Amino acid sequence: MRGLVSFSIVGSAICMFFLVALNFFLTPTLDWSIYPCIALLLWPLSMYFVYRQNLKQFAWFTSLVFLILLTVINLRETPDVLWVLYAAYPLVFWPVFTMLGKRAYTMTAAVIGAVVTSLYYALLNIAFSPDAPWVIAIIFAVGWWPLSLYHARKGSFFAYSVQASIWVSGFMIGMNWAFSPSVIWAIYPIFAVVWWPLSLYFFRAKHHMHSL
Repeated sequence: MRGLVSFSIVGSAICMFFLVALNFFLTPTLDWSIYPCIALLLWPLSMYFVYRQNLKQFAWFTSLVFLILLTVINLRETPDVLWVLYAAYPLVFWPVFTMLGKRAYTMTAAVIGAVVTSLYYALLNIAFSPDAPWVIAIIFAVGWWPLSLYHARKGSFFAYSVQASIWVSGFMIGMNWAFSPSVIWAIYPIFAVVWWPLSLYFFRAKHHMHSL
């Protein structure tokens, strides 16, 4: 394993030198080599942390590198739009939940994670684009985390299908109301998703009748 770490260091250094030289001689006015060099830098670093079996430090370091890189790109290329704020949350979320260890698999962590994620992107939505409530999609996505975890541990698959269908229906209604209130299209996906709990219900009823 130590030999692989050494190889990754030498290999990434050679590749970075080659890319920087190409950038300097062919397109000196465009600093594009920084982007592949960052990716190449992560190669030996990831090998090192895997060799040391310290994945928590790897998560923190990798997140920090990407956060700095995206911040630099944002401020250099599009300083008027702080899009790095949208990418910053998952980059911080990853090492934080890595630090939790087995506690990251608990229901408490799922609820807190879903609530904090929803609040963070809701604030961004209100601050930068209040006319388009796109945070509905974020809330819908992260809501599956505690919902699925709860019913998976309980083994309540029929109740899960009912609540999940209500969750999907609420999302469709919210999207319909927020973005195209003049066209009532939400009824079509709602009609489709209702078959999920209905199918489970009649399957269980049929199985119960045969067992009598």
